[in-house]
Amino acid sequence: KSCGWNSPTFKNLWTKNMIYDVCVIGSGAGAGPIIYELSRAGLKVCVLEKGDIYNEKDFSKDEMLVRKAIYTPNLKDEYHTIEEFVDGSWQKFPTYETGWSFWNGSLLGGSSNFMSGFFHRLKPNDFKLASTYGVPKNSNIVDWAISYNELEPYYTKVEELVGVSGEVQAYEFLEPRSTKEFPYPALAENKIVDLIDKSCKELGFKSIKTPRAIISKQKNHRNPCYYSNYCGSYACSSGAKGSSRASLIKDALLTNNVTIIPNAFVIKLNTDKNKKIKSATYLTKEGTKKEINAKLFVVAAQAVESSRLLLNSKEENFPNGVANNSGNVGKNFLSSSGGIVSATFDETNMNLKDLLESGLFVNRSLMDWYFTKEFKGGTIDVLFEHANPIRRASFLCLNGSDLIIGEELQNKIFEIFTKTRTLNIEIFTDWTPNDDSFISVDEKYKDKYGIPVANIRIGTHPQDMIASKFLEEKAIKLFEKMGGKNITSDISALPSSNLQAGGCRFGNDAKTSVLNKYCQAHEVKNLFVTDGSFMPTGGSVPFTWTIYANSFRVADYIENNWENLII
Repeated sequence: KSCGWNSPTFKNLWTKNMIYDVCVIGSGAGAGPIIYELSRAGLKVCVLEKGDIYNEKDFSKDEMLVRKAIYTPNLKDEYHTIEEFVDGSWQKFPTYETGWSFWNGSLLGGSSNFMSGFFHRLKPNDFKLASTYGVPKNSNIVDWAISYNELEPYYTKVEELVGVSGEVQAYEFLEPRSTKEFPYPALAENKIVDLIDKSCKELGFKSIKTPRAIISKQKNHRNPCYYSNYCGSYACSSGAKGSSRASLIKDALLTNNVTIIPNAFVIKLNTDKNKKIKSATYLTKEGTKKEINAKLFVVAAQAVESSRLLLNSKEENFPNGVANNSGNVGKNFLSSSGGIVSATFDETNMNLKDLLESGLFVNRSLMDWYFTKEFKGGTIDVLFEHANPIRRASFLCLNGSDLIIGEELQNKIFEIFTKTRTLNIEIFTDWTPNDDSFISVDEKYKDKYGIPVANIRIGTHPQDMIASKFLEEKAIKLFEKMGGKNITSDISALPSSNLQAGGCRFGNDAKTSVLNKYCQAHEVKNLFVTDGSFMPTGGSVPFTWTIYANSFRVADYIENNWENLII
């Protein structure tokens, strides 16, 4: 299939006996900077991507095809198991029974193709939560192995290379910055932001413009945002969104040092007598086993699948899985706590034409309560509900338990779609790491290839709901002040499946962590893990910007220490 990727390195320069310098497993936010930087440094990089390769021209706004139908596996073939505490005991449920999918994008660029692009940095105190607030009972909170200052230059690098639009505005918890502004101007906004700003001011809240990984002006081969109204959950057809594929991998291909092997599901890492990774075994779409040899390996398959791969890579050197003789792989899985508060707005709130103007962003955040005196708070992001008209319409056919059909349903749909608009407040608070939040594998549950699937135990900490409910009160106050109608709230302790981190925690102590401060496995010299797995805590924001920044940091370390790493 031709996808418009004409670089000769894509066309198949792979040969059976070739030994690459670097093999990267995955191609999302944790992989893109590695691929970009090391290929530009002259290293031969092989990318093993579980999914296929798509380009801007392949991305449709068809709601029925978005993400789950094409870009993730069928849960009957490839699933996960979820462990929840029910009726006093832990019970396991295969995801094909519930439809709850933890797959977020099996294609070049991974889930970064589908992100909404809320790019908030972590704050300095996020790197030292244990020191700042202490360690709550039954939690595994620790300080990071690095400081904010060590990551700051790489946040700045992401702003330029991946592309971040916005306007830096002062507020109490604004992190220190080495640049005064974002490199791209803020995106165009719907006039509802005037109502948000006015209401915040009256309440004594501070609304700030949300930085977005969506470029507002041309950048090389990438076109600026054209305000299609299909952003969150949809892949970008202009190249404006800062996916790993559009912002980094396309440019990396120009070096002729990158070979991409799509539809390559990596099932095992193989070690030599020195306990170094010598090769990766992968399955083709047809189930044929193949092997790639390289001097150094980088795993970035998203947190759940990265832990699964290491745990399934059992052999004499590592009977419990590669880099897992300490027993730490899979521990302290993270997601994000919080939820969504919603309200509807109509012509009683503002000019209807302005309200219904499609495509323009809201881009407002509140971080007044990111830190409180007593506990770590979180972030409020305000946005219109995603453009999923079929899903929206499907909810209108019920009035309580009564089914609405015919002309009554038709009139209701017309009324909702032409006279109202729904605004959401997404609440992000820290997921507290604990002993009952982890990834494991179970030989009883295998996918269609016979490979044990990842089991995700969901154990939450009481502190998560305290912070989430605290922010819920603020969100409801804002919507009430704005005059929103039909205010509803869905705050939950359950994880958001598209926000995954932890499982391969980095740290200075090999007894309590999987990776060192450079995301290099303590037990395997030539193995790095660069997706969100390394994070000991997640902060109160989406993880993507931090994953990107850290991956650039690790790429620098690999390049500067190359000879020592492959001896």
